Amino acid sequence: MKAVERATPAVVNVSTEQEVRRPSGMFPGFPGDSFFEDFFKDFLFPFPKAPSRRSLGSGVIVDPKGLILTNEHVIQGASSIKVTLSDQREFEAKVVGADPPSDLAVLKIDAREPLPVIPMGRSSDLMIGETVIAIGNPFGLSHTVTTGVISALNRSIRTESRIYRDFIQTDAAINPGNSGGPLLNIDGELIGINTAIYQKAQGVGFAIPIDRARMIMKELIEHGEVHPAWIGVEVQSLDDTLARSLGLSGRKGVIVTQVSPKGPAERAGLRRGDLILNVGKERVTNRQEFMDAISSYTGGTPIELRIMRDGKEKELKVIAEALGPREAALRAEDLLGIKVEEAPLARGREKKVQGVRVKSVEPNSTAHKVGIRQGDLIRQVDGTEIKSMEDYQGAMARALRRDSVTLLIQRGSYGYYLTVDLGGGS
Repeated sequence: MKAVERATPAVVNVSTEQEVRRPSGMFPGFPGDSFFEDFFKDFLFPFPKAPSRRSLGSGVIVDPKGLILTNEHVIQGASSIKVTLSDQREFEAKVVGADPPSDLAVLKIDAREPLPVIPMGRSSDLMIGETVIAIGNPFGLSHTVTTGVISALNRSIRTESRIYRDFIQTDAAINPGNSGGPLLNIDGELIGINTAIYQKAQGVGFAIPIDRARMIMKELIEHGEVHPAWIGVEVQSLDDTLARSLGLSGRKGVIVTQVSPKGPAERAGLRRGDLILNVGKERVTNRQEFMDAISSYTGGTPIELRIMRDGKEKELKVIAEALGPREAALRAEDLLGIKVEEAPLARGREKKVQGVRVKSVEPNSTAHKVGIRQGDLIRQVDGTEIKSMEDYQGAMARALRRDSVTLLIQRGSYGYYLTVDLGGGS
């Protein structure tokens, strides 16, 4: 098939190595947790390292200069990344940027001559029943081709850690090792990035639509991370009681409770009391779905909102603004009700304590209600170790694209985890 012949040279094998620390067994409730390891390593013996663990995936060359698009989970936690081309040439790859919420990453290899690429297609005009082709390296078997049709569009997948939205569903076989490889149309154009994140799938494959992947890829190449979209609204779920009080019985959506002055939503004409029914093509029935839908966009992109006002439905186009790490962290702090600062020097030492210090907590704020207090150290944000203010800002910027954030708090010699609601702001 000509489409496969043209595409195959641009499909790569991605293999990684990861150093796995072997827990010592001293803290059975917290196996391998870096917080406890860091806390005790200066007083006891170091934790031993286990042999490297290898993982295997696929990738797509998207730029002749050596840029490769793959899944974030393929390279997550990797200490080294190796890319093998179809002609068996091998390269060490560097991470340009990675985005866990979208499960996308961009790698860079240095080749002396231009590399083959797959032409980009569109995912906005895909149809159910359309023939598709998947190429990848399932179970380490290089350049395996499977075919099928598009079974469904705009699928949501719930995993143990998060919900992935707006996926292409296909019956083309997508197995471990296929992750990061291309989903093609019959013309050989790239319409999706295959992913194998749903382990319970039987005869069902999923792919990230290329229109969304292209948007995320642009952010990763330009900034190394995704700047979240901000439209300047706060919303709450519309339950039956609230719906009846507003005369909206039987309606589903989220009600706008606050609109930021001069923000993108206000400029687009959104008002407090409007009922948001759809974000793009996605119908939203509660606050979490609204947050998830907004998180799939990046700053500077237009977002179509279908709203109800005075019993009539209408469309609004909001041009989202980009929040950089510092601005996003400040926004998250406002939602939590805290201010932070650089951690102080460790007592009797020249180096700083890892983490950031809570400078102040607003009374009756979300953070105050869950027990965060002035002087606490934030050691982790959603599993990301915080060693500097830059780490903290980047992690909080990513957290802002979700409805809640999990923090590892240290107070004195004690550490504990808290999951804190970030509210309905976006």
